[in-house]
Amino acid sequence: MLGTLVNTSSVLAGSALGLAAGRKMPPRFKEVLTQALGLCVVYVGLDMALQGARPLLTVGAVILGGVTGELLRIQDGLEGLALWLKRTLSFGSPTFVEGLVTASVMFLAGAMTIVGCIEDGVAQDPGTLYIKSVFDGVASLALASSLGVGVAFSALTVLVVQGLLTTFSTSLSFLQQPEVLNVITSTGGVLILGIGVTILELKKIRTANLLPALGFAVAGALFL
Repeated sequence: MLGTLVNTSSVLAGSALGLAAGRKMPPRFKEVLTQALGLCVVYVGLDMALQGARPLLTVGAVILGGVTGELLRIQDGLEGLALWLKRTLSFGSPTFVEGLVTASVMFLAGAMTIVGCIEDGVAQDPGTLYIKSVFDGVASLALASSLGVGVAFSALTVLVVQGLLTTFSTSLSFLQQPEVLNVITSTGGVLILGIGVTILELKKIRTANLLPALGFAVAGALFL
């Protein structure tokens, strides 16, 4: 669990720095920072998505995942939780929900999450999660400066999801197979690309509803 605790702390620290910087930043600088962040997220998503060796499997997983997510109303559930937190803690940030949902999906929709948790749980090697912590810390700084305090609360989702993956890591070691990781990476890239499109305000994509695509990607890779 050490890797997950460090990762959670990095998100909190990055968010705190981002919030401090955001308060002192003129609106025009916030706007250009948001645009730059959106472009970088699109770039990272494209890079991950194009690594896939089985594009049809990735496409099928994303489509099935989207339908499943809509049926389960995952986005609505996350947004409802975010609104409850906002009301309970009396936060006035108009972007609280967007910040929490966007950051949560970004920090969890990648192969490093799965590999890092399995290595931490099975071999007590948190090295991959340490590297991920650096990336997430920088990303949370940029996100929090433009989307506000909701980004900091994504640390809770990191703690819960990665904590569960680490706890049950001995049963998930099959996810480290190269062909499985390849599909997870490309599918996660499509989800991250969707986040970038939303940040750039080109189209609001309900990215959280695409999360089941990762499960379909794993199932497809194992079956084929």
